[in-house]
Amino acid sequence: MAANDEFILELLIKHGLIQPSDLEDARRASSNNGHGPVEELVQTGLITSIDILRTIAAEAGVDFVERIDVVTEDAIKAMPRQLAFRLSAMPIHLEGKHFRVALSDPFNFDAIDTLNKELKWYDIDPVVAPADQIAIGLKRYYGNANDMVHSLIGGDEADQLQVKEHKDEGVTDPEAGDDAHIIRMVNLMILEAHKLRASDIHLEPLEKRLRLRYRIDGVLQVMADPPKRLQAAIVSRLKIMSNMSIAERRLPQDGRIQLRTSDGKTAIDLRVSTIPTNHGESVVMRILDKTSLVLGLPELGFLSDDQATMERIMGLPDGIFLVTGPTGSGKSTTLYACLNLINKPDRKIITVEDPVEYQLTGINQVPVNAEVGMTFPAALRAMLRQAPNIIMVGEIRDLETAAIAINASLTGHLVFSTLHTNDAPSAVTRLVDIGVKKFLVASSVRAIMAQRLVRRICGNCPEPYQPTDVEMRALNLKPEQIEGANFRKGHGCDKCRGTGYKGRMGIFEICVLDDEIRSMVNEGMSVSMIRQRARDLGMRTLREDGIRKVLGGLTTPDEVITATMGDKE
Repeated sequence: MAANDEFILELLIKHGLIQPSDLEDARRASSNNGHGPVEELVQTGLITSIDILRTIAAEAGVDFVERIDVVTEDAIKAMPRQLAFRLSAMPIHLEGKHFRVALSDPFNFDAIDTLNKELKWYDIDPVVAPADQIAIGLKRYYGNANDMVHSLIGGDEADQLQVKEHKDEGVTDPEAGDDAHIIRMVNLMILEAHKLRASDIHLEPLEKRLRLRYRIDGVLQVMADPPKRLQAAIVSRLKIMSNMSIAERRLPQDGRIQLRTSDGKTAIDLRVSTIPTNHGESVVMRILDKTSLVLGLPELGFLSDDQATMERIMGLPDGIFLVTGPTGSGKSTTLYACLNLINKPDRKIITVEDPVEYQLTGINQVPVNAEVGMTFPAALRAMLRQAPNIIMVGEIRDLETAAIAINASLTGHLVFSTLHTNDAPSAVTRLVDIGVKKFLVASSVRAIMAQRLVRRICGNCPEPYQPTDVEMRALNLKPEQIEGANFRKGHGCDKCRGTGYKGRMGIFEICVLDDEIRSMVNEGMSVSMIRQRARDLGMRTLREDGIRKVLGGLTTPDEVITATMGDKE
């Protein structure tokens, strides 16, 4: 029996609507006819669905509304249509900051939390109403769900989307078909994510729903669920678009989707991954935003002094420049932007990547394909015979790749690459740990940069803000820093969907190796000693760079604290 049913049964006994003997009778009957005990009690007439809702409302301490007859115009205007449909929440009455909203389940804390976050300028007062009454109200005051989806992003644009498809000849899927409704629904899903500046689309099959979430500015946000009954057809459509096998459902697959509108105004590239789960195939689509490639260093988050340091590094004739950080910290975007800045006609640039995410004009990009023997080391060896000036290695993963990259840097090439470490000084010991000799690390690595991403304060709704004592202590702010600070936060508006943030930027820790640090690396000294020397040379930690951006009103203390929890400095 579902836990929800057990909870309801306990409430019915607690509030005196049924007796324990009634429950035992219902259990016996339900075991014979396949009904649940709650359904059996309703069918026998001992209780009604209204009784159940009224009891749940009483237990939660909220009002119960049997019919939604009176709805104020201000309440409808205050609740975005998309939010109302996504949460099945019916706005009823708005007076000042007091906002009365009907839900069918007062214990749906996810929905209540979302309402509080997205409508944070109001005090949400949930009430309980039957689900059919809420559905009727939503349709009456907002139109039906199809109209809602259509209005979000405009149907004409979705209809004009053209997909570069590669259908497998001879492979058919009866659940995919060419159903116009499925094609349109998938196009709308992708276009909406693009318009909301999402970096990822997550389509996750659960037991009773197909959950759709977008990652916007690094935070997953729940969207309106597609119908569960269309799950197989939607996944099949996405697999056809991304040149995957629609006949294979037991193994993970990877693919790519390229979308263009017929007028050429919208172009969307997606990297697609599927993986089988208990309730079907989960799909994640990474939206590859090419606008980030043409950003300058200030737009990436570099302040003037760090920008000057980066320009010196990019002007080096040889050596290795490493960018470190966890997955999703913006390492690849930073490297692509750097390559774009130094991409001149008199320089030959070659990259080896797994996979090639962004296609850069004027740069030779080599994809890794382990199935045919094109590994990182094999690609690197071949690249060196192409006489490049600058090489980018997507990631240094093993000794063989590291050794070839280092040899390339020692023979007159400037090498860019990424490494997974928590801070900049740890990268030298990481290279030693994977087997690179210390003297090679010391002689080849020119600079290391660690980075994280934090959300920018929305430029449309900033307001002055006084950090809490907890935030002040966590950031260890000094009185002289606080005096000239420009603390701000976003109030929340339509442009930032009530979050107070719009867009992201990096916080950086740049460690440039001097002769003394090279000697320390060669002698095998500890990371803490290398870090201290780098600090003496002027290196700022991730948290210190984040604090500068908090004091300048670019982001909030909470963002920096969250992104730099591991920074003990």
